[in-house]
Amino acid sequence: MTVRLRGHHLLCLLTFVGEGYTPTFTRNYVRIAERLSSGESVTVVDGPDDICVPMLCDAGAHCREDSIARRDSLALAAIANILDRSVADGKAAAVCVECEWAGLCSRVADSGFRDVLVRAGTDPCSLREEV
Repeated sequence: MTVRLRGHHLLCLLTFVGEGYTPTFTRNYVRIAERLSSGESVTVVDGPDDICVPMLCDAGAHCREDSIARRDSLALAAIANILDRSVADGKAAAVCVECEWAGLCSRVADSGFRDVLVRAGTDPCSLREEV
């Protein structure tokens, strides 16, 4: 199978440490982290993706807002500019500045990405925990 991801979630995955909007959202995100860490491929999509699924029926879901679509476009442009270059620890992406999770992501980057759940070559069984 392939994980479907929108633009800004490609960046979010770099600092995902197991925190999310709701317990259901977080459990889904952990499962996606497991899939990616075990080598599953990614397809970039416009709009809501596999990470968004638990939020799509919520009245306040922001998955389809124009501001999120703009964040996706900015993220994809930023990713295109950094391919084949490393991202320095402690450097938050400019596209993330207005995101409500930017503070957490900056702290994760400052830690050297120590507790992130998606890593190349990660044993997916080591990611399992109760959320």
